[in-house]
Amino acid sequence: MAAKKPARKTSPKKKSSGMPKDLLDELVASNHILYDQGVVDAFGHVSTRHPSHPGHFLMSRAIAPKLVRPADIMEFDAQGEPVDQRGREVYIERYIHSEIFKRRSDVNAVVHSHSRGIIPFGITQVKLRPVFHNGSFLYSGVPVFDIRDVAGDSTDLLIRDNKLGKALAESLGDNAVVLMRGHGDAVVGATLAAAVIRAIYTEENARLQATAMSFGGPVNYLSDGEGATMEKRSRGGSPRVWDMLKSRVAKR
Repeated sequence: MAAKKPARKTSPKKKSSGMPKDLLDELVASNHILYDQGVVDAFGHVSTRHPSHPGHFLMSRAIAPKLVRPADIMEFDAQGEPVDQRGREVYIERYIHSEIFKRRSDVNAVVHSHSRGIIPFGITQVKLRPVFHNGSFLYSGVPVFDIRDVAGDSTDLLIRDNKLGKALAESLGDNAVVLMRGHGDAVVGATLAAAVIRAIYTEENARLQATAMSFGGPVNYLSDGEGATMEKRSRGGSPRVWDMLKSRVAKR
């Protein structure tokens, strides 16, 4: 008599934790705002930590930010993998988000972009430093992540796995922004509003700093004391700015 074959083990199906409508709307608006402000184009993405399942995060399927709608938002687990993919294409660099959320419990939103103004600061020896009050969060430092230090000089510069995402998160440290050599940056915040506003002002600060440096002579940067004081008071976001930004995209 033939022996019975052991029952085949199957992995338990992941179950979505549910997504609050107001948070979905905020995440969709964040994508549109970042496009409207010139921080992202067809590429770039923004995520937020899941409010009832903090090990997970929410982000859209792989689509141009301007085109994101509520139905495009997906849930991802702590390893950056989709909970309910249903054949939808996902961003290659989702590991930027998963590894930062894993390392930083104080971070609830992450923006990754390739905004033009910041690129020169990731490929030169010039440090990105705060030059105006809205860039005060840069006072603690803006490290530069070089993927060659982790994966050699034959990559496509993309954060394609958890190992690279972890290295990027470690480079970010406790700062608000990390530049990615020849690629872009990652900006974090305690809220979606804070991360989006910081991403916008990181780009603006970079352009202002480049302009100031082009005048010749020393640049009078914000002091660490000024930066710390302003960050303590603003906590990375302003309801006035956020309401204005949302109103711009709501009319379109």
